[in-house]
Amino acid sequence: MEVWRISFLLLCAFQLVSAQQTTDSDEVAALNKIVDYWNLGSKLDLSTVDPCTQNASWASENANPRVACDCGGNTCHITHLKIYALDISGEIPNELFLLKELMDLNLGQNVLSGAVPVEIGQLSNMQYLSLGINNLTGPVPSELGNLAKLISLSLSSNNFSGQLPVDLGKLTSLQQLYIDSSGVSGPIPQELANLKSLQILWASDNLFTGKLPEFFGTLTELKDLRLQGTMLEGPIPSSFGALIKLENLRIGDLSKEDSTLDFVENLTSLSILSLRNCLVSGNIPERIGTFAKLQYMDLSFNKLTGLIPNSFQDFSLLQYLYLGNNNLGGQLPENITSPKLIALDVSFNPITGDLPLNFAREGFSMNVVGTSINANSLLDRKAIEMLQCLQGNAKCTNQVPATSFSIKCGGMEQISSSGVNFDDDYEKLGAASMYTNSRYQWAVSNTGIFISNPNGPLYIAKTDSQITKTLDSELYKTARISPSSLRYYGLGLKNGKYVVELHFAEITMDDTQSWKGLGKRLFDIYIQGERVLQDFNIQKEAGGSKRALIKTFEANVTNTIMEIHFFWAGKGTCCIPFQGTYGPLVSAVNVYQAADAVSSFKREKKHVGRLVAVALGCAAGLVVISSLFYLWWTKESSGNIQVHTDSPRK
Repeated sequence: MEVWRISFLLLCAFQLVSAQQTTDSDEVAALNKIVDYWNLGSKLDLSTVDPCTQNASWASENANPRVACDCGGNTCHITHLKIYALDISGEIPNELFLLKELMDLNLGQNVLSGAVPVEIGQLSNMQYLSLGINNLTGPVPSELGNLAKLISLSLSSNNFSGQLPVDLGKLTSLQQLYIDSSGVSGPIPQELANLKSLQILWASDNLFTGKLPEFFGTLTELKDLRLQGTMLEGPIPSSFGALIKLENLRIGDLSKEDSTLDFVENLTSLSILSLRNCLVSGNIPERIGTFAKLQYMDLSFNKLTGLIPNSFQDFSLLQYLYLGNNNLGGQLPENITSPKLIALDVSFNPITGDLPLNFAREGFSMNVVGTSINANSLLDRKAIEMLQCLQGNAKCTNQVPATSFSIKCGGMEQISSSGVNFDDDYEKLGAASMYTNSRYQWAVSNTGIFISNPNGPLYIAKTDSQITKTLDSELYKTARISPSSLRYYGLGLKNGKYVVELHFAEITMDDTQSWKGLGKRLFDIYIQGERVLQDFNIQKEAGGSKRALIKTFEANVTNTIMEIHFFWAGKGTCCIPFQGTYGPLVSAVNVYQAADAVSSFKREKKHVGRLVAVALGCAAGLVVISSLFYLWWTKESSGNIQVHTDSPRK
């Protein structure tokens, strides 16, 4: 009997071993070559074990690298391969396309180069394909159109060239398409109208041309649409009004024809609405104020007219409201500062009347520079002092007009190796705020919020690393950053020609041989309303990160004020090395009269003491808020540069 039991157990064990399925031998060989090619042996050693072994550690959802299989038949097949953010490099090897049963391939956040092989079209079972954040080049292969089961496709943040292939229109099951910062150009193919299942489309920061496609309005499953920083032309088609499932709509930087907000009226599911710098004209519909889910709205840098709707007092969830740089008039609704509102920007509009109720509550910031709002009740002493200095052409002047100002953006006061005394500028700015230094020589204004930034609402960047190409490394270790619009103003300046020195060093984006070094920061710079740099890339100009760079310009001051405007026009990567890494960055500003340029060092020595003694001749009583900015904003001087603060419209 005992012998029989032993024999039975041995037979069961033999049958169990026999039942253990093995992986297709061609796939095993291909996978081992891929592991060797990308030097992953220390992370994924499959040389002595079957890759489809049951309950293997590399098969779990959180494993990286990850290999998972389908063993439903007699032979196991590899269906999932993830090699994510491991800095693998080189081209995509042909062995990859021997894994013909792949359903999910994630090679995102690496430094892969070369073209995507046309053999990618052979992986006909693919449902999820991520090649985003790499250094891939060449055209987007039309063979991607063969992947009929594809649900999600990411090509973001690469260096592709040419137009999107029309074959992408065959992907009728596609729900997510990420092509932002991918390098593609030209018209958006009409064939994409076939993507009726599409829910997410990120397409910002590409060289798309032509009109904003009308057919987007037929993609009625869309929940998230982003089209900023392209070369597309308006208007925004009325057909977009059919996208009633939209929760996140970000369109920006359109040219040519004006748009209206009529199409927005039925988009009541929106939580984020950004139509910044889109040539939007006309009135703001009252109905928008009834959008119960809206948390963020940016309609700044447009041509809006009329009044701010009274319904804006009824927002229940709105946290950020940006209406700056329009032509809105009348008075602010009395209760526009709803309980959830964190930031309100109405700067550079001909708005009058009083400040809204509860404007001084803790945690709330507001930017009203360039309006005619009555500031008698403003409680912020620093803001009061600045605004008293800005009340009219003759009411407030320096007894000794300044001929220079120097600012250490985001940092402490510092004297450079050449003797320039840079004022401190470490005051915490909000999502819509302004600040003036204690000597009334300059002011800074910021608007915008880094949506989804894991580091929170920070507007100062810092590094402990040494900055090269300069004798003043400390000058570049802090910087002001902004997600939208950052302005510095020189106040009470003597009229004349000035030299403007702008100091930069890229301190948040790497230039290492890692995926973290693939980010690109692009922004525009305007001085006295004239664009002096477009698509400025600090890292590219300086030859790398953490390298000092100085850009020098000349500008005229004709009305005692100098404006330097750093503006994000929707371009550059959004999310490298983390979400919300984009927009203007500046390390220091140094402005001085051109006549003093030859003896700059001596000038600074003489003026360091003199500029402290700024005597104010302000008229008593505060009647209007920053009216000088408003007068300056609208003024045209014959024979001089016309100065506008709506510089991005140029």
